[in-house]
Amino acid sequence: MENEFKGILREFLTENGLSISAFAREIGVKPSQVTEWLRGKAKPGYDSLRSMTKAFRVSADYFLGLTENY
Repeated sequence: MENEFKGILREFLTENGLSISAFAREIGVKPSQVTEWLRGKAKPGYDSLRSMTKAFRVSADYFLGLTENY
């Protein structure tokens, strides 16, 4: 697993069959914001990270690259 957020997010989307639009809709952000994360031009703030963990029931540690398990 790549420890940079963009790699972690890309892997998560692929493994879960999620489109950028579907992921964005679930966490309440615009798809363009997710695209910026995937390009490495930005990283999610606290509120977005919190929304990801709640929407997908995934540990924040996973998205932060501290563990390889959801």
